[in-house]
Amino acid sequence: IVELSSKAIYRTKRAFDFHIKPQPSFNKQFDLLLNNLNDNHFNGYKNYLFCSNDAQAKRFQDIFETLDEENAENIRKQYNTIVLPIYQGFIDEENQLACYTDHQIFERYHKFSIKSNISKKQNITLKELTTLTVGDYVTHIDHGIGRFGGLQKIQVEGKTQEAIKLVYADNDIVYVSIHSLYKISKYTGKDGTPPKIYKLGSNAWKILKQKTKARVKHIAFNLIQLYAKRKLEKGFRFAPDSYLQNELESSFIYEDTPDQTKSTAEVKADMESDRPMDRLVCGDVGFGKTEVAIRAAFKAVDNSKQVAILVPTTILAYQHYRTFTERLKDMPVSVGYLNRFRTAKQKAETLKQLAEGKLDIVIGTHQLVNKNVVFKDLGLLIVDEEQKFGVNVKDKLKTIAANVDTLTLTATPIP
Repeated sequence: IVELSSKAIYRTKRAFDFHIKPQPSFNKQFDLLLNNLNDNHFNGYKNYLFCSNDAQAKRFQDIFETLDEENAENIRKQYNTIVLPIYQGFIDEENQLACYTDHQIFERYHKFSIKSNISKKQNITLKELTTLTVGDYVTHIDHGIGRFGGLQKIQVEGKTQEAIKLVYADNDIVYVSIHSLYKISKYTGKDGTPPKIYKLGSNAWKILKQKTKARVKHIAFNLIQLYAKRKLEKGFRFAPDSYLQNELESSFIYEDTPDQTKSTAEVKADMESDRPMDRLVCGDVGFGKTEVAIRAAFKAVDNSKQVAILVPTTILAYQHYRTFTERLKDMPVSVGYLNRFRTAKQKAETLKQLAEGKLDIVIGTHQLVNKNVVFKDLGLLIVDEEQKFGVNVKDKLKTIAANVDTLTLTATPIP
């Protein structure tokens, strides 16, 4: 029904019937969808499935083939997929068209997206500068850690220019030109622990940088050894996506972002190769990293492998446990967790189930790298915020992840 304003050609109220009705609800029952497409085709209708991306179009094909493998070729002739996100599906009785949307079939939220060809580049240093307040700790690459003293106009060779004021020990001051912003950065360290303010002219900062470089070289050497070993070893080649894998991904109530789609595809491609995966997924909080991890974890379990998820805090372990349990509740998957709030009896039972292969996914803190934790067949290690773990934990991880697929999640860019 179309309502026309008083300024329209038709000044009297009129109703136009376009013989169009909304897309029927299938409640994610794909057998009903398949029967509906078959009926439409029999009655002379053309079926169109509008998908948000190519992966969704391929997903329909895989689901239909799984439902009726013998008639897969005939089913493909009954519909066409179009990669074009539209708001709602409809049936046009006059022109005999049935246009269905993937997000309504899968009962997902539909998100409008506006594509732009304009590339926007942001100077991160300038962005960080606007967030600084007087008294914040900052690091200068040449002078070490000091305090931000605000912006100040100074005279240089008779010209006035704006500079950043940095305050060091004994109230020593350094003015940094805005043209040298690349030399300073906001201090990031342990929460609640104030850093040492350095004294200008001392060798303390220089010595610390030398020690840090030596430590980085040592870590890099160990990593090269580990990666060389992993490259020589054959990993487990996971099978392509099963019907259950497609069901899980289809049940995600939100529309995948382009980055989620890309990350998921890359992770699964790594898992399906015969080399041990070493994949890093970096994204800010709320960008969907956990969903990528859930899909990877289920792929491992679907191939009869166990999954270990290592997190830095007790609270995060429980949060992940609840998220994974809720997301996988309709799948044949068992999930457990280990942290310091679990009783000795609960921990013993979890360890027993792991060793016997009765527990598919275990989520825990550094306790997961203890010697008493034994897996029957570990296939995937997921590490959340690896940079927050101590050196001892990371050294133990090297032995665990020698020939196991590893997926690292972080919200902090890692050099």
